[in-house]
Amino acid sequence: MTDLPLNTRLAAAEPSATYRMMERAAACKAAGRPVISLTAGEPDFDTPVHVCDAAVDAIRMGHTRYTPVAGLRALREAVAAKFQRENGLEVDWKDTIVCSGGKQVIYNALAATLNEGDEVIVPSPYWVSYPEMVQICGGRSVTAPCTAAAGFKLTPAVLEAAITPHTRWLILNSPSNPTGAVYAREELAALARVLLEHPHVYVLSDDIYEHLIFDGAPFHTIAQVEPRLRERTLTMNGVSKAYAMTGWRIGFGTGPRWLIDAMEKLQGQQTSGASSISQHAALAALNGRKDFIAQSKAQFERRRNLVVQLVNQAPGFHCEMPGGAFYVFASCAGLIGRTTPAGVLLDSDEAVAIALLQEANVGTVHGGAFGLSPYLRIAYAMDEDSLRRACESIRTFGKRTTQ
Repeated sequence: MTDLPLNTRLAAAEPSATYRMMERAAACKAAGRPVISLTAGEPDFDTPVHVCDAAVDAIRMGHTRYTPVAGLRALREAVAAKFQRENGLEVDWKDTIVCSGGKQVIYNALAATLNEGDEVIVPSPYWVSYPEMVQICGGRSVTAPCTAAAGFKLTPAVLEAAITPHTRWLILNSPSNPTGAVYAREELAALARVLLEHPHVYVLSDDIYEHLIFDGAPFHTIAQVEPRLRERTLTMNGVSKAYAMTGWRIGFGTGPRWLIDAMEKLQGQQTSGASSISQHAALAALNGRKDFIAQSKAQFERRRNLVVQLVNQAPGFHCEMPGGAFYVFASCAGLIGRTTPAGVLLDSDEAVAIALLQEANVGTVHGGAFGLSPYLRIAYAMDEDSLRRACESIRTFGKRTTQ
């Protein structure tokens, strides 16, 4: 009996490198090793009590049945109000969609619009899933390099050079996973000026880390900065990062009505509506008190400062101060070509990440998975004591490597 051949697009896609490293770290921990995993991109805080209570109340009140494909009207109205209140976007609830996580919002938009040969500009470094989703949906990723000298942000010149007649989307992520880079209003306005010259290019704005911006900096999204782009921008957000609700799987977006309708049509044949209980929890999150957001952000900012300070003390490593999210994107260029105490040649950032896990019990994700080497993504969504111990292990590891 032979195996059924896979869809060729799926066969060409790569599994998530983030999950691979998370699984490796988990396996080492299950084997009894004192591993500190800095791989996961999720807050370590509990979901707020009032959100959990709303979910329990929804179960007890019998809200356990199918919902409309695009989401409960009350939640879509809350989403529209959120975009108005926090982002200055005039949004009708019918111009919103609720999905099973922010990832599904992005995937639905790409699957609903891409045809063979269509191109999607993906600034690099990028979240690992962007190019793979483009590939599975039949498109082609065009990576636009965002150098450390440019703050890991897309410049107008690089954007202009990447656009072709086949370009369909530009994906923007601010604050960024994996770098924590945050686009200022002026930087988004400069990119918008380029996009206005190319009306065939749509923008997918991934704003999932919106509430995790540090140093008192404001958040801006491109449809807010340049209203003329609103009719060709999908603005995506969700409750996973700001509200510590990663496992509840609720994302949402707003965009032109024709696109929202197409995404709803696709979702109706795919998963249908998101979990009814999770939707009621998300409704409580969006409409309820939000003081915990500022509290968690303050903790993340302290952790960021700590990790940047300690990582920069580790031989072979260097990192700049990220503006948001909960990641440090650390260069490990000083270790490339060196040898670990176990005799492993560090010939790539992936080799560094694996050696750190095997020899120092610290889990990270190599930069090559995000499109830029030699770097490591360090997620600091963890208590400060564990972060100190992990960074000390990284420092010791660097000191013990040899030329």
